[in-house]
Amino acid sequence: MDQLQPTALVTGASRGLGRALTADLANDGWRVVVDARHGDELAAAVAGLPGVITVPGDVADPSHRTDLAEAAEDLGGLDLLVLNASLLGPSPQPDLADHPLDVLEQVYRVNVLAPLGLVQALRSLLRPGARILAITSDAGAEAMAGWGGYGSSKAALEHLGAVLAVENPQWRVHVVDPGDMRTVMHQEAFPGEDISDRPEPETVVPALRVLIDGDHPSGRFRAADLVVTA
Repeated sequence: MDQLQPTALVTGASRGLGRALTADLANDGWRVVVDARHGDELAAAVAGLPGVITVPGDVADPSHRTDLAEAAEDLGGLDLLVLNASLLGPSPQPDLADHPLDVLEQVYRVNVLAPLGLVQALRSLLRPGARILAITSDAGAEAMAGWGGYGSSKAALEHLGAVLAVENPQWRVHVVDPGDMRTVMHQEAFPGEDISDRPEPETVVPALRVLIDGDHPSGRFRAADLVVTA
C-alpha cells in the first residue's frame, strides 16, 4: 500500500457537490470512499473514476457508518472527511411553527447526529493533520423565514464542528458554506423556480481544495471568500 497516496471519505457523493469533489480528488490521485443512499445512482456517478470505493447506504444508519469505518481502515486511515450528505425536509419549506416534527427529527438525524456519529466511528482513523469539511449553508448562520428546520440543523452542525475543533487540535475542522448551487436539493428548496442562473457545483470545488490542500486554521468559511490561486 502506498502510504503517500492521500485518502478521503465523502458522504452524499452520488450528485451535486459531493460528486464534483469526489471526481476532482480521484482525478488528482486520491483514494476516496464514497456513500449515498441509492447504490445504483452512486455507482453511475463515480463510474470510471480511479481509486473510488463505493459503500452505499444511509449515513443515519449506525451499521452503515461502521461499514464506512471498515472501508477507511482498509485504506490505512484518512486524511480528509467530508460531511456532505444532507436532508432538506419538506418541499417547499414550511414555516417553523408548521414544520412536522417527525420529519424534522429525521432532518436532524441526517444533518447533525449522523455527521457526529461518523466522526466518532472514524476518530482513530483520522490521521494527525486530517481535514474535516462540514458542508453548511447560509441558512445555518442567518434567520430566514421558511428555513427554520433545515437551517437550525445546519446551525447545530456548525457548532458541533466548532467544538470538535477546540477538543481536537490535531485536526483541522472547516465548516464551509458553498453558496447557492445548481443542484437537485436547491431545486427542491425552490420548487417550480428557474435556478439555471446558479453556478454548477464544480465551480465550488477549487475553494474547497484551498482548505484541503492549504494551511487554514479550523473555522467557518464561505467558499466565495476563499482565494483560489492558479
